[in-house]
Amino acid sequence: VPLKESGGGSVQSGGSLKLSCAASGATYRRYFLAWFRQASGKGREEFWKYDGDGKTWYADDVKGRFIISQDIASYSLYLQMNRLKPEDTAMYSCATGGRTWSGTGWNCDYSDWGQGTQVTVSS
Repeated sequence: VPLKESGGGSVQSGGSLKLSCAASGATYRRYFLAWFRQASGKGREEFWKYDGDGKTWYADDVKGRFIISQDIASYSLYLQMNRLKPEDTAMYSCATGGRTWSGTGWNCDYSDWGQGTQVTVSS
């Protein structure tokens, strides 16, 4: 598994958790990075991505609550989640892969994934 997430757990509404995504050096040199989550019975949702050219994007429902940071020396990606809500309950995964230019921006094939880490937020 080229990526490995950790840090999931159970927390009450309003609490915080910090997830980590560790990659091998070869995996981390891929330009595109992203965080996804999948709630039970729902589709996978991308809520953050970095395109390798300095551009990042956050989904509206996590903007201002979730903060992403990187430690390039240790090939690690971190997700600080604050003011958690029950609707944040999901399996959280990081992903990377090769990128292609669409003409207006970079797209990623998300060929490499971690196994995910579960986050449960109780009300």
